[in-house]
Amino acid sequence: MLKTAFYRYINNFKGFSREIWILTIITFINRAGTMVLPFLSKYLKEDLHFSYGEVGWIMVAFGFGSMLGSWLGGKLSDKIGFYKVMVFSLFTSGLLFFVIQFITSFWGLCIGMFSIMVLADMFRPAMFVSLGVYARPENRTRALTLVRLAVNLGFAAGPALGGLIIMGIGYKGLFWIDGSSCILAILIFALLVKEKKKAAHLDFHPKELEVASVFKDKIFWVFLFISFVTAMIFFQLFTALPLYHHEMFGLTELQTGLLMTLNGLLIFALEMPIVSYFERKKVQKLKIILWGSLLMAISFYSLMINLWAGILVISMIFISIGEMFAFPFSNSFAMSRAPRGHEGRYMALYTMSFSMAHIVSSKMGMEVIGHFGYQINWFVMGSFGIVAAGCCIWLQRLLETDPN
Repeated sequence: MLKTAFYRYINNFKGFSREIWILTIITFINRAGTMVLPFLSKYLKEDLHFSYGEVGWIMVAFGFGSMLGSWLGGKLSDKIGFYKVMVFSLFTSGLLFFVIQFITSFWGLCIGMFSIMVLADMFRPAMFVSLGVYARPENRTRALTLVRLAVNLGFAAGPALGGLIIMGIGYKGLFWIDGSSCILAILIFALLVKEKKKAAHLDFHPKELEVASVFKDKIFWVFLFISFVTAMIFFQLFTALPLYHHEMFGLTELQTGLLMTLNGLLIFALEMPIVSYFERKKVQKLKIILWGSLLMAISFYSLMINLWAGILVISMIFISIGEMFAFPFSNSFAMSRAPRGHEGRYMALYTMSFSMAHIVSSKMGMEVIGHFGYQINWFVMGSFGIVAAGCCIWLQRLLETDPN
């Protein structure tokens, strides 16, 4: 029985090209080295002694940089090709990580975080376009899931190691490792993967979308709102939750890192089988995203029970399963919606919705916590999950009446 289950699990990883596996490996290296993000709010609050409001504004600058970077990455991917964008983005952002650790002023960090995210997040839409080029149409969703798996496996290793590094040599060590992992990852990519142009036969949609511009695609904009809301509540994992762990339950950086690791391990074990199961059953993507939104809502509502530290584990399990339902299929929906020649623009807007979510999540969360406390913040975030689920139902009806 166990042997059958193991072989079934392994079969989910078959059929990918060499380039997809290399993309997966460099994504893992890069993500395992990305230790700054889970501890950024703690670094700003506890090491540099900024107020909640100042932490929120630095996170806003971080998010606006991410938005601009995502837009530039998508635009340039359509103009000069995804390959050049990916190499430039990771190499230059890696160098900037070495520099930013020496900036400690409020305005300096606002400018520094904005700049680093402009460079770093040019990578994301370019990487999505590269998956469309290097993956075959029939396994594109699984290819996206494989790369997400690498992200989450790296994320499982990174925070726990990051917690140990902070306790051993301090926050500065995180910046050196983050920068080095960016440069190492892109050097491996440049050495092992040759640039490949977008094939003329690529077709992301069963029939070409007759839209003059992405800005006139109403269905895509409703979908972007759903993506924004689910990402906004998910990003509390990196902003409000690490502070809550310490202030409410006295958790150390290592214990917070281990909770983050639980998220990564759950996704590593379950996401690919879940995606494969839903694909075999041909379940509608929006229906899966709807359930993901509801599970995220439950995760935050459960945090309102603050009498027992074990609730943090239960909440993490709910948000992890919600993430597995929502994000792989929202990635896939965005790619499938893009007409030929507009892939970069569509994926840029998709990644920008996540950047905007980061801005709103951090600033709103910090302001609500500062004025009303953590419990009200968890209620607000859970309620947004319900809003996202309702929008999924609305979008399903829109697609039934006007699929284009």
